[in-house]
Amino acid sequence: MNFQEKVRNARIARGYSQDELAERSGISRRTIQNYELGVRLPKKRETYKALADALCIDESVLLDENVDFVLRANEQYGSTAMKQALNLVEDVRALWAGGDMEEEDMDEIMRALQEAYMDVKAKKKEGK
Repeated sequence: MNFQEKVRNARIARGYSQDELAERSGISRRTIQNYELGVRLPKKRETYKALADALCIDESVLLDENVDFVLRANEQYGSTAMKQALNLVEDVRALWAGGDMEEEDMDEIMRALQEAYMDVKAKKKEGK
């Protein structure tokens, strides 16, 4: 289940409208709509916490390894890196769609890709 589905399902399970979730979380209704439509993802970890608190769920429900990778890319290298990280995650998902690779093998490959990506970004930032 992706982020947009997690937010929408949790909101509906609590019986909240988008307006109510916006009020409880301190996040605008338009932003909530964009999250649920998959147009945007939060750029800060604090936003995940605000949503989780408002929905009375653990923050880990909204976070996963890929979200952490994308947030780290944004925190360390900015929004362009965040978009590149999102594209990398989506490309890997598409590559694995319908495949029969073991889940732990996919996790290990994803960790290696994330590490390689962050290393290259750090070297570029240092000017090497």
